[in-house]
Amino acid sequence: MKIKINLSELNPRKTFFCGQCFRWSENENGGFSGIVNGKKITVRENGEFVEISGFSEKEAREYFDMETNYSEYINQLSEDKTLCEACKCSSGIRILRQEPFETLISFIISQNNNIPRISGIIGRLCESFGEKIDGGFSFPTAEKLRGVTPEDLAPLRAGFRAKYIADAVERVNSGEIDFAEINALPLEPAREKLKIIKGVGDKVADCVLLFAFHKTDAFPKDVWVKRLMAQFYPNGLPECTKGIEGIAQQYLFDYVRNNNGLQTVMN
Repeated sequence: MKIKINLSELNPRKTFFCGQCFRWSENENGGFSGIVNGKKITVRENGEFVEISGFSEKEAREYFDMETNYSEYINQLSEDKTLCEACKCSSGIRILRQEPFETLISFIISQNNNIPRISGIIGRLCESFGEKIDGGFSFPTAEKLRGVTPEDLAPLRAGFRAKYIADAVERVNSGEIDFAEINALPLEPAREKLKIIKGVGDKVADCVLLFAFHKTDAFPKDVWVKRLMAQFYPNGLPECTKGIEGIAQQYLFDYVRNNNGLQTVMN
């Protein structure tokens, strides 16, 4: 079954490669492939539409956050001149609703790392501990990884992150990290809860809260975002971003990256 979504509502390239996920790749034919919740998914642009295969319509609408009206976000952010331009250039980015455990482990792996290495480590984790499916391997569940040690994870070549992965697995399996509880908490206590995991600081916690729990007031800050903020908003984000700071970050970063502004930020 192919599901169609208007290209104006979902730009797959911008959505998959804005730094929020690591298991999507572009194919030679210009389409995109990813493994989501144990399924091989393909996405292809066709004229004014995006065609999605591998999901049910309900699954596609949930994963791509299609029940959220992003035009309302854009209207709100467009009160600021810079963000207005960013929204025009970066429309079609949507915040994916990703599985919490996979998102947590993926962003632990992302620390002080680049995207090719992140994807490589995640790929080896899935091949070593995930289930074989048509087209690849599923992401292993916390239960599948129960009892894993840093030594068991050595073949992943994750370096110092191995001990953080093992600690996260232990805390999730023990119930100390309860995703239902985190989902119900406001941003600040949810962030502090995640930070009891070894190696999880504000940035990783905010990535998990934004990309798995859709807490749009989470604003992950890595070194590049801090430089971006220093250039455009040295006194902090404008009032129009309140409650959707994470959406603003995605639009703003994509805008400067694709409009020659990033060079200024990164130098």
